Amino acid sequence: MSDTIRAALWMIGAIVSFTSMAIAGRAVSVELDTFEIMMFRSITGLVVVLIVASVAGTLRQVNREQFSLHVTRNLAHFIGQNLWFFALPLIPLTQLFALEFTSPIWVILLAPFLLGERLAPIGVLGAAMGFIGVMIVTQPFQTEISVGTVAAACAAVSFAFTAIFTRRLTRTQSITCIMFWLTLMQAVFGIIGAGYDGDIALPSVIALPWIILIGFAGLLAHFCLTKALSLAPANIVMPIDFIRLPVIAIVAAQIYGEVLDPWVFVGAAIIFGANYLNISFGQRPVRSK
Repeated sequence: MSDTIRAALWMIGAIVSFTSMAIAGRAVSVELDTFEIMMFRSITGLVVVLIVASVAGTLRQVNREQFSLHVTRNLAHFIGQNLWFFALPLIPLTQLFALEFTSPIWVILLAPFLLGERLAPIGVLGAAMGFIGVMIVTQPFQTEISVGTVAAACAAVSFAFTAIFTRRLTRTQSITCIMFWLTLMQAVFGIIGAGYDGDIALPSVIALPWIILIGFAGLLAHFCLTKALSLAPANIVMPIDFIRLPVIAIVAAQIYGEVLDPWVFVGAAIIFGANYLNISFGQRPVRSK
């Protein structure tokens, strides 16, 4: 099995995890603000990382090399994730995910400058097809621009930088090291953000299981994403995440009664086509001249 196919399989795990996190995040958004959600999520994740790494004997892999890059990566993610949680209860899930999926477009465009990866024509075509699919789903010219849509769009840019910096870290850092600094720094950022006003709300008995799910799902999503980025270039890995759009559209219709527009499936077909091209041609070796 090629590294590209294995990366695609890891991305499926990330898609399931991100979808679960969206459901749990909407459930607790009535009780907790975004900083509090991030704080509890990261504390849960940190505990899990420490336990798993201790059992696996990989805790010794944690080091302070590339520390400034860890800070930059996790700050970008913290900003993006807070914007994402902020937009979560304000706009339909399909629209939130569709706007988030402009992130792979940013990754493909920025990767040559920040990672030195070749901007392959098939990657550009896949990104363009994926973007067209997203536009068909969201129909932005018929939708009023709101604070939620702006927040979701800005979150996508932050997530693109997160993916690029993660790819750079995977070149020299172990996954345990990346996950440790991810959860620790996110917890610190969350505590500062949630406690700056001296009032941190605690989750109720009803919300607590959702908080735990957010922590586990968020951690698993980043583990899967990091594994995928360690196996294949960012401009190959990130467009696979487009599959999450039709998945969340069906989930939103079934759970929240959101309208399942037939155009979602038209856009989804284009998105699947884009991913097929990206994966099929992305795993072929480049011929030397």
